[in-house]
Amino acid sequence: MKLFVATAFISLLAVPAFAEGDIAKGEKAFKKCKACHSVIDAAGEAIVKGGKTGPNLWGLPGRAAGSAEGFKYGKDIVAAGEGGLVWNEESFTAFVTDPKAYLREATGNGKAKSKMSFKLKKGGEDIYAFLASVSPAPVAEETEEAAEEPVSN
Repeated sequence: MKLFVATAFISLLAVPAFAEGDIAKGEKAFKKCKACHSVIDAAGEAIVKGGKTGPNLWGLPGRAAGSAEGFKYGKDIVAAGEGGLVWNEESFTAFVTDPKAYLREATGNGKAKSKMSFKLKKGGEDIYAFLASVSPAPVAEETEEAAEEPVSN
């Protein structure tokens, strides 16, 4: 019973990741993103076919910035990820609103650049909700869940 209560509580903690955004609106708004980005799952199945100019956005929630396998990132976004930037709704929304300004603030480098030149005026939280809905649970959440589970004797 304690395990059930703990699991239910932990699942409620994950809900705020989706609370602000509208998944359906995000899926529709992602059409702006697919010129450069795709969403391809670990098995290679295309959730959204798109361009390869930007990284695959499957698994973005909870991932360190600049760390998707198989993509050559700019040095500034890699530095931001190495400095602790992990994608969540707040960081993602701020980044897509003005990528260069966001990286400058995140890295403390006033000359930081972003390969992403597109600025999304609104709807970032919806796109994040869509990406979260089609991605696996973030590794950080899974690690926290495992740490909070009681050890059976």
